[in-house]
Amino acid sequence: MSSSSLFVRVVPGLFVVLWATGFIGAKLGLPYAESQTFLALRFALVTLLVVPLAVVLKAQWPRDLRLMGHAAVVGIMVHSLYLGAVFASIEQGLPAGLSALIVCLQPILTATVVGPLLGETVRPRQVVGLVLGLLGVVMVLSDRMDLAVGAELFEGFGIPAVLLSVLALLAITSGVVYQKRFCTDLDLWSGAAIQYSAATLATGVVALAFEDNHITWSGEFLFALGWLVFVLSLGAVSLLMLLIRLGEAGRTASLFYLVPPVTGTIAWLLFDERLGPLALVGMAVAAVGVALVVVRPRGPQRGHS
Repeated sequence: MSSSSLFVRVVPGLFVVLWATGFIGAKLGLPYAESQTFLALRFALVTLLVVPLAVVLKAQWPRDLRLMGHAAVVGIMVHSLYLGAVFASIEQGLPAGLSALIVCLQPILTATVVGPLLGETVRPRQVVGLVLGLLGVVMVLSDRMDLAVGAELFEGFGIPAVLLSVLALLAITSGVVYQKRFCTDLDLWSGAAIQYSAATLATGVVALAFEDNHITWSGEFLFALGWLVFVLSLGAVSLLMLLIRLGEAGRTASLFYLVPPVTGTIAWLLFDERLGPLALVGMAVAAVGVALVVVRPRGPQRGHS
């Protein structure tokens, strides 16, 4: 196998691993800053990097103000609302692996619920995937239920944290559909500049209105912030551009069902977040459900004459 072929095979998996570490970065940095303050700072730094990068790369900026508005809406949905809800849920104690599991049901929700609204056909395997995905989440949540009298429903985090991750799931699903509907012709880098600018403004307003904006400038916080800015927001975008250029975006989507197990493993190693046997089985069931939706079966191979 040539080095270039090996590189093409490695990049999709690397992209998914980087995506998984986003949940870990949140877990690592949140003890030192409130969720929306943390995100607003992250978005501001990314904007300061992406805008000049788009200029240097001579990205095509939209001339239509409506398209710029659509890009701003996408930024608010997939950055401010999605990440804001994820960070808030982890801030309230939701395990990083469980947060990743809930929001990574997005391909299932898009294919089985949103798809029909857009006139797309739902295949039987997608329906099975939806059932398995939801069953897996229920199993993971059930593992954290304490049915004793007077006990909190979900030990360590509670119902609001779960609902915040559900909100994040709805936000990322809506944002992806909105982007496909209105922003397909938008340049990747100029679009990112507009999206992060809008996300900085929206998240900044929320942080100023509802938080005290205090940050403890520790080494762990700086590492988490740097990781999320450079490795996630810039590195992952660059890898995505490369995957699209190589025609490997489909393979990346097919690996997204591995994000929750990867996140859960890293969270266990770094933060000792432990999942019980039922939760581990539930995570595997959900992974199979997402795989049924996003992994396309290969067509019959033709014989060689």
